[in-house]
Amino acid sequence: MKISYRWLKEYLPASPEFDHYINNVEKLSDILTAVGLEVENIEDYESFPGGLAGLIVGEVLTCEKHPDADKLKVTSVNTGTEVLQIVCGAPNVAVGQKVVLAQVGTTLHPKDGDPFTIRKAKIRGVESKGMLCAEDEIGIGKSHEGIIVLPGDTKVGSNISDIYSVYSDHIIEIGLTPNRMDAQSHLGVAKDVCAWLSHHTGHQAKVVSPLGAPFAPDNNSLDISVEVADRELAPRYSGVTISGVNIAPSPQWLQDKLKSLGLKPINNVVDITNFILHTTGQPLHAFDADKISGKKIFVETLPSGTLFTTLEGKERKLNADDIMICDGNHTPMCIAGVFGGVDSGVTDHSQNIFLESAVFNAENIRKSMIAHGLRTDAAVRFEKGIDISKTVDVLKYAASLIRKLCGGKISSDVKDVYKKTGEALITFTYQYLERLSGKKFSETEVINILDSLNFSIVEKKKDALVLGAPPSNPDISKQADVVEEILRISGLDFIAIPPQVTMTPGYGENNSDSLLKEKITSWLTGNGYAEIFTNSISNKLYFDGSTGLVEIINSLSEGLNVMRPEMLPTGLESIVHNLNRQNKNLLLFEFGKTYSAVARKYSERNHLAVYCTGEYRSKSWNHAAQVSDIFYLKGIAEAILNLAGITFQIKASVVAETIIFTSGKNQLGIVQSVPVPILEKFSIRQRVFYLDLDYDLISSLVKEKTTTYKPVSKFPIVTRDLAMIVDNTVPYSEIELQIESLRINKLKEYKMFDLYESDKLGAGKKSIAMSFSFADPQKTLTDKETDNLMSQIIQRLDDKLKAQIRSHA
Repeated sequence: MKISYRWLKEYLPASPEFDHYINNVEKLSDILTAVGLEVENIEDYESFPGGLAGLIVGEVLTCEKHPDADKLKVTSVNTGTEVLQIVCGAPNVAVGQKVVLAQVGTTLHPKDGDPFTIRKAKIRGVESKGMLCAEDEIGIGKSHEGIIVLPGDTKVGSNISDIYSVYSDHIIEIGLTPNRMDAQSHLGVAKDVCAWLSHHTGHQAKVVSPLGAPFAPDNNSLDISVEVADRELAPRYSGVTISGVNIAPSPQWLQDKLKSLGLKPINNVVDITNFILHTTGQPLHAFDADKISGKKIFVETLPSGTLFTTLEGKERKLNADDIMICDGNHTPMCIAGVFGGVDSGVTDHSQNIFLESAVFNAENIRKSMIAHGLRTDAAVRFEKGIDISKTVDVLKYAASLIRKLCGGKISSDVKDVYKKTGEALITFTYQYLERLSGKKFSETEVINILDSLNFSIVEKKKDALVLGAPPSNPDISKQADVVEEILRISGLDFIAIPPQVTMTPGYGENNSDSLLKEKITSWLTGNGYAEIFTNSISNKLYFDGSTGLVEIINSLSEGLNVMRPEMLPTGLESIVHNLNRQNKNLLLFEFGKTYSAVARKYSERNHLAVYCTGEYRSKSWNHAAQVSDIFYLKGIAEAILNLAGITFQIKASVVAETIIFTSGKNQLGIVQSVPVPILEKFSIRQRVFYLDLDYDLISSLVKEKTTTYKPVSKFPIVTRDLAMIVDNTVPYSEIELQIESLRINKLKEYKMFDLYESDKLGAGKKSIAMSFSFADPQKTLTDKETDNLMSQIIQRLDDKLKAQIRSHA
């Protein structure tokens, strides 16, 4: 959310006690962050780019034809302190004119194009020490027909910024959290600043509010009644009429305020409603009163499918949840709190208006906003919550401002349909405050802070307070919420850290899944991997041709329109982001979900995705760089499954560069080299390897498995090596399968340590060398016993795989 520094200061008290904090945008920003309104950015704003800095008024003393150019003239221009020779191509330049002069060193900010700095130059052989400027060249307009000619009485040498009244400001960008509906306006932010000032300076600071001024209608010549069908839809609806208004451009001060926040001025009435919105947080809507049939307003819902044309000329089908503002014939005029209609809004020809100030049901507003794709400033505020106690005060302020700036008369009493409900009370104890905050507060401190935040203190007890939450904060409903409010004003930084912290660790039941996830995370991060969190909502284009997609019906972004059916594309987005920033060696992992739909039955699965690209081990003085490949990631997958204690089998496809991990008939996961066509879609020009594990399946297998402990054998391990020749078509997994089928209890470990291929071995042959480790928990194995075990292995490999033994030892 954007806040104007100049605008905000208008509502802060002008007092020497507060000047140190208020008159410096950086210090004020520190206060905002301290009270929970985190300042993310501060931008300087100027109504004209560059603030017209360096531009002065010059007087043309002479104007002669350029000796070598028909369309150029050589002028001498008085700056007030010196006379400069300037070559000018404008057709309207003449002696005696007062002009806009950019001297050497001045930076211009044109209407179109990049800024540039004026330098001393020779134009067709004639020296030029400046530039006489047109409107578009200094950014104040679009005209380029000639240079700007100022009034004859303009003082030579004066600053152009004084003539055009440059409006400058600091725009503060606040990262507003969803629970801070009270801070959706300049007055809301000012309330927090004043609460902080009161507590930390010891001097009471009150918001300088424009609300609450005396109000009375001028006449009752234009009465429009209001009827609300369901108070749940509109807990409060207020309105008033103003007749005889003159629709025209807003005064400059109002346009400057709106422009500083990036808003486009439209006309005085619409601009006032936008001004009020950003001042108070209360959305308003102005109707052309002459277009309200029957001089009556109905707030109601209409049958689903009813057609309604909104302000931009688009015909929409209404939903049964849309709250509608209708006229006396029940004809819709506006989607309440979201968007106006094409036939009822204020136009340049409007003379009489009906001004609305209301509170609508947040849930209905949210549904309408999403269903129709209309995320307006008003809807966002209704969605988060509005201060129901201020609707009439804001309406009166707005009506008075319209009367002042647009002419006309307030022509009715305020209509206010409002059924008050009982105030929800919170019993708040000082003991709870100290226990939750870790800090002891005095009763005076607590009461002063709560008073500055507009809490109502219903009853004071010995050790407690009975409180009513401010209407601007409907989310405050329990003691913890009150503690949060006190802490953010007193300052979290002022809570002392105790020298000793004691706690009792908890150990919940059925936490095997979280323990496994923690174990895997620790292992991966310990091996150089970084955990990422990518968006579960992805782009449908990534999954072209896929079935069972879970599509988002009311997508707010064209590129985020489907729940991802697989993890790879969102991971590749993260890889692209890093590669574009010259981070080419990546080891990443993510725990996330995938989504699918079959016959409108939705399902989701938890996955562990691992990505590697570039070098997994950088070059050092004692080893070369090691580049990621499918075998490296296969080892990572094996390590993870071993950590989980899962017995698995491996199936490999050399052609497809894919390795599949299974457990029985279940597929645990897959390791693959990401296909080049997919990488090209993401403009990735280096190989990427991807591991996708079915975490739900792994977790279920872990829960079924009982871990047992076996003591380490005190007897030595005996090793034997074996080299054999087999057909090229025999996968290593088949060799493993034959060895495992022997079920030799004393065989503790085996692994391949060499692979050799050559025509000398024979056509279609390869040599594999393996190491075997044997041990007996009861005794030391003899050579004869070990040789016997090796003979069993050799015999099985010969019988099943036709292995030719080259050597064994």
